[in-house]
Amino acid sequence: MPELPEVETIRLGLEPLITGKTVQRIITRTPKLRAPLEPRKLNRLQGETLASIERRGKYLLFAFSTNWLLVHLGMSGALVYLPQATPHQLHDHVDICFTDGSLLRLHDPRRFGLMLFFAQDPLTSPLLAHCGPEPFSAQMSGNYLFQAARNRQAAIKNFLLDQKVIAGLGNIYVNEALFLAGIHPERAAGRIGMEQYEALAASIRTVLRHALEAGGTTLREYRNAEGKPGYFAVQLRVYGRAGQPCPQCGTKIQVNRTGQRSTFFCRHCQK
Repeated sequence: MPELPEVETIRLGLEPLITGKTVQRIITRTPKLRAPLEPRKLNRLQGETLASIERRGKYLLFAFSTNWLLVHLGMSGALVYLPQATPHQLHDHVDICFTDGSLLRLHDPRRFGLMLFFAQDPLTSPLLAHCGPEPFSAQMSGNYLFQAARNRQAAIKNFLLDQKVIAGLGNIYVNEALFLAGIHPERAAGRIGMEQYEALAASIRTVLRHALEAGGTTLREYRNAEGKPGYFAVQLRVYGRAGQPCPQCGTKIQVNRTGQRSTFFCRHCQK
């Protein structure tokens, strides 16, 4: 699933390409993704001009003249900018066609994504209203994490994956941040001290910043706005490296399941 760096990379790629363009028509080729597509509502965007593209957690928010479009890419979704003459392929589910002859195409093989119409700012919707702070915001500090984790028995990895705690983090970057901070992913969140949470907050920002600079992580179907892969996978320290030597101490990277997701860690460097 695309995480914050992938979604932000797509936003930054699309912004100069489609901001200021006017919607000519919208083509839908499937009745639903994770939720119904509701073509009648989507067609209300015809004639509207895209004012800006924003991001909240893993969601993209397209602000038009008077209405909004919320997009979540699910497990395998991609938004690609193309000429309208480009033939559609299998799993190309929605085309937002612009008056200049270009289009924005939603490709989603697993159909776990979302494309929802909003007549008002979607930040107040149930999908986004309870999201935690953004990782680069001033609120997301070591003290914030320490206070939020008080009396929490959940594993620190699961705690960080909770979008109500921090918006936008997913399995890849949580594994990487915990390694960088030297914290074992199965430690109880409520049994970690302030000093370690300060290190963890800094590690989260460092890992995400490096991923953003590299254009996101190349895994499975992920592509950026121009259909190109991300390039951060070569920098991953533990994720997907089970059995390989730890880059710090040489001990073999371990993998197990935490909350039904693969967890990668070094038993020597992470305590």
